[in-house]
Amino acid sequence: MIRQVGACTWIFGDMSLDQIIGRLASLGYSGIELTGDWNRYPHQLILKIIKDYNFKIFSLTPANVDLAHPEAKVRQEAIAYYLELLNYADKIGAPIVTCHGKVGRIQPLTSQEEEEEFFLEAVAKIAMTAQKLGIKLALEGLNRYESHLLNSAVQILALIEQIKSPALGLLLDTYHMNIEEPDLAMAIKTAGDKLFLVHLADSNRRAPGRGHIPFAQLFLALDEINYDGPLIIECSAPGPDPFTPIKGIGWEEAVWDEVAAAAAFLKKYSIL
Repeated sequence: MIRQVGACTWIFGDMSLDQIIGRLASLGYSGIELTGDWNRYPHQLILKIIKDYNFKIFSLTPANVDLAHPEAKVRQEAIAYYLELLNYADKIGAPIVTCHGKVGRIQPLTSQEEEEEFFLEAVAKIAMTAQKLGIKLALEGLNRYESHLLNSAVQILALIEQIKSPALGLLLDTYHMNIEEPDLAMAIKTAGDKLFLVHLADSNRRAPGRGHIPFAQLFLALDEINYDGPLIIECSAPGPDPFTPIKGIGWEEAVWDEVAAAAAFLKKYSIL
């Protein structure tokens, strides 16, 4: 089944957006997940570039803010960032904004229960604005080595059930799922129609097909739940430090090799 396939601009570091989209288009991609930085990417510039390349903005990925921090000022700044990100999404026509715990904070500063409550309260406020704007808010599960919040599909669904906003859904990332989910295909089926977005990377965070994740089973699971959203490639060049895409000398061509390999892999399954 041919699907909408894009790539996350985060993996390309400080490359220009023209360069990123031009090369993605040549590989058969049709859209992007854009880093949520309206100063770097003014909406007028974005609208011109996507028009020039007949590209789509599938989603926005957020800056690394902390919605669960015990200091109220830090939480309010994080909420304010997300509200502005939603306004930015509205301006550029991005239908999905993603949301997750602070990357790199793997334990609470106070207690797990208190910070989960802080996170819930913050997400509920953000979801209200998302609903008013008609934008989906996709909560991403990150693995336990990157965040102490929302590590699995079941945890995300439990939060969604508490907030009860139609704007809320899941973002499942196969790299994180490979660490946290006992059955990756079952996690997709459990998410069902609440699955708003899918990130693809293999077990080693390289291109699909370069690790050991059974993608054929995952694609069947996506078909089983009639998933019709985009697939976003978020692999990275091999190398240390999972928190940066920049891996040393030659990393730019290394990441393009991964993105090209991902496209070739998806074409084998008639997805791209």
